[in-house]
Amino acid sequence: MTTPKEWAEKYRPKSLADVLGNPTAIRQLRSWAEQWLDGTPEQKAVLLHGPAGVGKTSTAHALAQDMEWEVIELNASDQRTADVIERIAGSASRMSTLGGMSSKRLIVLDEADNMHGTSDRGGPKAIGNIILATGQPIVLIANDAYGIPSSVRSNLLEIKFNALQTRSMIPALKQVAQKEGLMCGVGIIEKIAENADGDMRSAINDLQAVAVGRNEINIEDIATAERDNKESIFKVMERIFKGTDAKTALETTYGLDESPEDLIHWIDENLPVQYAGKEEGKVTDSIKNGYEYISRADLFLGRVQKRQNYLMWRYASVLMTCGTVVSKSQPKRGFVKFSPPSLWRRMGQLKARKNMRNNIAIKIAGHCHESMRYSSTEIAGIYSILLEDPEYAPAVVAELGLDLDELAFMTGASKVTKKLQKVYDDAQELRKDKRQDEVPFFRMPEKPILNDDKKQTNLSNILTNKIEPPEENKQNTELVKKKENIDNIIKKTQKTLFDF
Repeated sequence: MTTPKEWAEKYRPKSLADVLGNPTAIRQLRSWAEQWLDGTPEQKAVLLHGPAGVGKTSTAHALAQDMEWEVIELNASDQRTADVIERIAGSASRMSTLGGMSSKRLIVLDEADNMHGTSDRGGPKAIGNIILATGQPIVLIANDAYGIPSSVRSNLLEIKFNALQTRSMIPALKQVAQKEGLMCGVGIIEKIAENADGDMRSAINDLQAVAVGRNEINIEDIATAERDNKESIFKVMERIFKGTDAKTALETTYGLDESPEDLIHWIDENLPVQYAGKEEGKVTDSIKNGYEYISRADLFLGRVQKRQNYLMWRYASVLMTCGTVVSKSQPKRGFVKFSPPSLWRRMGQLKARKNMRNNIAIKIAGHCHESMRYSSTEIAGIYSILLEDPEYAPAVVAELGLDLDELAFMTGASKVTKKLQKVYDDAQELRKDKRQDEVPFFRMPEKPILNDDKKQTNLSNILTNKIEPPEENKQNTELVKKKENIDNIIKKTQKTLFDF
C-alpha cells in the first residue's frame, strides 16, 4: 500500500509568484538574487526568518526554480558538524556549475537556528567561514533570527516573514480542496484557516487529515479546538484588555499553556501601554487600579512559592485577569500591539553574557595561570584595554584564542564590525605563522654555522648566535615582540596588584 503524498508538499509553490503572502519579503529576496546575475553582491547570503509554516523553505525552492539554479540543501535531520558542512556546502560554494558563470548553485541551510549539541559541533563557525569565501548564493532559514550567532548575522541580509492572515489563506485552501475534488460545507475552510493561526502548512495538513476517506466534509467533522501554541496568549491578552466581561476573560485563561506566574508578566508588560491616556507619560486611573490588582495577585503567587500551596493560584488568576478587566474606565479603540515580557528577554541576555564572560575567563586563566574568578574580575579588564589598541589587539586575540563573538564582547561592541573582523583575521594569520615556526627543541641546524675563522662553532656559539630573520618574517617578528611586551605588561600589573 502506497502512502498518499502530503498535500503541503504536493501543492508547494513552483514560482515566487505563487508564494502566498509576504510580498515585501518576496521583493527583497528577488532583488538579492538578481544581483548575482551581475557578479558577486556585497552580501553573499540571506537569512529568511519568521514563524513556522509561513513558506520560508518553499520560497527558497521557488526562487531556485525561477532563477534556474541547482539546489543543495542541509536540514536539521542531517548531521551538521564543521566537517560535514565544509564537505557539502563548502565545496559546493566554491565549485562552478556545469552551466558556467551564468548558472548558480543555491545552498539552502534549513533550521539554521537549531544547531546545537555534539552532532552539530563547530557548525555555526563553519557556516560563517563559508559565507565569507563563497562564490555561490546561500540561503539560511530560521524561526528565530537571534538563534544565529552575531558573527554570522553580521554578514547576512535579513528578510523577515510574517504570519499569514486568515483571509489570505482561505482562497488557497479552497483551491486545494477543488483540485482534490473535495466538497466542503459552509464555514469549513474558514474554521480550518482560523485554527491554523497563520500556519499555512498546518492548515493544509488539517484539511488533508479531515478529508481522509471522505468526498465531502461538514462542520461537525472538524475539530473545533484551537492549536496550543504561542499565538493563543495574544488572544487572551485581547480578551483581558479589550473585553468588558471579566468572567469570559478568566475562562479564556483556563486553556492557556501559561502558568499564572508567567501570565502576570504578560499583563504587567502591556498594562501601561494598553491603558495609557491621551497625554503621553500620564498615569491614568485605569493603570493605577490595574496595578493594585496585580500587586495583590503577586502576594498570592509569593505565598505559593513559600508554602507550595498551588490552590492559591486560583485567587491570583482572578485578581490579575478580572481585576485588569474592571480597572479600565472605558474600552480603548484602535490597535495596540501586545509585547512579550521584556524581563524574559533581559534574563536571556544576562544568561548569554554570563556564559560568554565565563568562557573568556577560562581562556585568560589558562594563559595567566590564575584562577577563573581572579581572571574575570582583575585581569580581563587589562586585556580589554589592550584590545582597544590596534597595534596589540591581533596578538591578544591570537594568544587567548578568542572568537569573533568573544572579541566583540570584550571590546563592548554591539555587533561585529569591519574593524573587529580585520583584527580577527590578522590574529588568525599570526596563529598560523606561529604554528609553522614551531620546531622540535633538539633539532640541529641544517647547515653548520661558521664563525669568522671559517670553523664550526661550538654549542655555546650556536645558542648565542643572532641570526637576522628573512625579510618576509620581519612583520611576524614584530608581532611576536608586541606579544612579549603584552606579557610583560600583564606580569607587571599582576605584581602591582599583589603588592597592593
